[in-house]
Parts: sequence; structure tokens; C-alpha cells
Amino acid sequence: MERTLILIKPDGVQRGLVGPILARFEARGLKIVGLKLMQVPTDLAARHYAEHEGKAFYPGLLRYITSAPVVAMVLEGTNAVTAVRKTVGATKSFEAEAGTIRGDLALEVGRNLVHASDKPETAEREVALWFSDAELIGYARDTDRWIFE
Repeated sequence: MERTLILIKPDGVQRGLVGPILARFEARGLKIVGLKLMQVPTDLAARHYAEHEGKAFYPGLLRYITSAPVVAMVLEGTNAVTAVRKTVGATKSFEAEAGTIRGDLALEVGRNLVHASDKPETAEREVALWFSDAELIGYARDTDRWIFE
């Protein structure tokens, strides 16, 4: 099983879309193994977006992600990173397919509702950045046999 990080960004929380967004991942069959509402400290935001440091949009990105609470979660499942990315849709919301979170609920890249890890290696790093081992819970669901082969 693969794990991946998802953040429901400030715009998703402020618009009251936490439940609908979370429901899409659960309906897909992904299992929640970590979940928390938090105000993002600037140092965590800087570590999370370190690859963008020095780019023109970096300061605004830090201001935005720390401007209001986010919901951070770790989801688990077969090919979880790819499944989540397909569920979320293209980064540029106006290019996202209908039926995806961004395609159905967002209009602009700067307000695209969610962050999702882009590959398994990134997911490992990001999960460790946002969650301690003690905050992640491995468990069996009765429905797992109907979702996973």
C-alpha cells in the first residue's frame, strides 16, 4: 500500500468544501490514516515549498498557505499518489477535467483547493514533514476486501 499527502488549502476550508473533498477520496476507496486541522507555521510552509524558493511567486505562496487553517491528511491505497492526482485534476483548474475536484470546484491556479503529492518519493518526504509516526494509524477496514485485490 502506498501513502500520500493531501492538503485542503485555505480556500477549500474557507469555502466549506472539506466534507465534499474528503468524500471524493473515500468514495474512491482510499483510506484515511492521518487527518488534522491546523494553522500552518511559516517554517513548515517554507520547508514544504522549498523547491520554489527564489521564484517570484514564493512569498505569496507562503502568505497564502499560512493565511487560514488547512486540513492535512494522509491517504493510503493501491497507487495512492496516482489515484489522488487523478481525483484532484490538473494544477491549472481551468485545464482540469470535469469530474475532478479542481475541474468541478475551482477556477484559478492560485485557488485550486488542494495540494497533492506528485510522486511516491515526494509523498514520503511530505508525509514525514506534516505528520509524525504517532499521528498515522494503520488499521484494517471491513470494506478493504471489496476495494483491494
